[in-house]
Amino acid sequence: MNTGDELRAAVSARRDLGPEYENEVVDSFLDKMGQEIDRRVDERLATAAPKAGPVNQTVADGQRLALAIVSLVLGTGATLAFVLTDSKASYVIPVWIAIVIVNVIFNSSRGKG
Repeated sequence: MNTGDELRAAVSARRDLGPEYENEVVDSFLDKMGQEIDRRVDERLATAAPKAGPVNQTVADGQRLALAIVSLVLGTGATLAFVLTDSKASYVIPVWIAIVIVNVIFNSSRGKG
């Protein structure tokens, strides 16, 4: 049934049932029209736009790669600085442990976003 047929049926039902059922007839008509609108919108959305899942995954992959590169550069720089300046080389291990912890925490939160 199309919209015009639905409206004619609702008016006819109102005439047959009388004014005491007017609210129920109107509510029924509006419910059917709402379902039809929802169906049409869903149909258009399904054909118009593809899902956008992979875009967000690419951003997260880029962030992980950037963190890995920055971690290696900073860790290597800190190691060289400690070793070449005859500073306490024992600080190198805690620096690398901190870098590993930051990377593990960042990568473990990957699936939670």
